[in-house]
Amino acid sequence: MDLQDQLKNLFPDHVPEETESTPDESNIWLQDDPIICKYEKRKGKPITILEGYTGATEDFKQLAKEIKQTLSVGGSFKDEKIIIQGDYRDKIMQILKDKGFNVKRVGG
Repeated sequence: MDLQDQLKNLFPDHVPEETESTPDESNIWLQDDPIICKYEKRKGKPITILEGYTGATEDFKQLAKEIKQTLSVGGSFKDEKIIIQGDYRDKIMQILKDKGFNVKRVGG
């Protein structure tokens, strides 16, 4: 007897609500050209830069926020570029590939 059967026995008059299944994918526009993921050092500290997104600026800002939250790192969005503090190229590229983006690694 599984949980659903037990609940039906406890609450025979209850009608379960139907929930819409919404995919976890956000509505970010996927592009044909690859997003460029490169590594630099500024003032002796490593940073990862993402550039080359041709969609809406708000979508790119949302993508920056998701990456920063997933990796628990700081960063910013300036001049159509996402700047992430630290060298997270491999992790960022995997996150973007899982979302369906084409990513190109540049530098090192």
